Amino acid sequence: MVKNSVRQIALVIAVLWLTACGGEKLPVVHLHGDTMGTTYNVKYVVKEGEQPVENLQQELDERLLKINQLMSTYDPESELSRFNQNRFTEPYPVSAETQKVVAEALRLGKLSQGVLDITVGPLVNLWGFGPNKRPEKVPSEAQIAEVRDYVGLDKLTVTEDGLRKSHPLVYVDLSTIAKGYGVDEVAAILEEHGIEDYLVEIGGEMRVKGQRGNGDAWLIAVEKPVAGNRSVQKILSVGTNAVATSGDYRNYYEQDGVRYSHLIDPRTGKPIQHNLVAVTVVTPSSMTADALATALIVMGWDAAIALAEQENLAVLLIRHQDGEFEEYTSAAFNDTVDIKN
Repeated sequence: MVKNSVRQIALVIAVLWLTACGGEKLPVVHLHGDTMGTTYNVKYVVKEGEQPVENLQQELDERLLKINQLMSTYDPESELSRFNQNRFTEPYPVSAETQKVVAEALRLGKLSQGVLDITVGPLVNLWGFGPNKRPEKVPSEAQIAEVRDYVGLDKLTVTEDGLRKSHPLVYVDLSTIAKGYGVDEVAAILEEHGIEDYLVEIGGEMRVKGQRGNGDAWLIAVEKPVAGNRSVQKILSVGTNAVATSGDYRNYYEQDGVRYSHLIDPRTGKPIQHNLVAVTVVTPSSMTADALATALIVMGWDAAIALAEQENLAVLLIRHQDGEFEEYTSAAFNDTVDIKN
């Protein structure tokens, strides 16, 4: 699904090699597979005297498949695809699950003053970052204006039993939030089985709880925001929380000497043009962290700091300033996260 046509995975949050090295006092089970156009990894600690959960991978695969069948924009038969194909403006019935994710996206869209916009997909496609090929020419103001007629959070509402669009061409893409939702759902299954020490990752979105098998904290590495460079910028211990990072430096193209980012600002209909290159968000919910990371990087440095301070968000911002990387960590981030380097 959800091959992130809006965001793509520009910056990967990686589990440090430290989480995989030896010295574990308790066994750690590692489950992995494919989902949502990417991969997932689950690690959990088996307590002394207990056995690994039987058929857990099958249960996780079935749950993730169900989410894909509801929210994928790459599966033409998914629930969300059928809503997008519907050209009427009457309420359209969808599952409570899809309603829940859309409602959270709309809430965070309002919180970010419309910057997080799950209807922005047609603009992403117009600029050549969706299924469409890169345009031979940069889209004209007229083309942008035409598409913006059916882009905007005000054109989508959650009804009593479904969704409603106010323009027939409204197109909803949950790439900025669905992987995070999947992480939360996997974590919920683990906890239903009494698992208290785990790490869940889907396409770079993460959630951790408890400790590794040797009693140490799970450690997470945030990549240095340099294209072609897989070195580490920060090593984080985040407690029992979710972590999401969005970046601007991997998925872009240049035309006539101008750099065009895959991150589209719905307020202008154009790729972002600022020096904020990476945002990391730490929250209890992976779904919320996933969406906020995208919103904050589109907003830019000053606006992202203002929102983080206003809403007490735990965020790490990195911008490219005068040839150097400059970092900002919010008060909530400093209170929540233990930076190991």
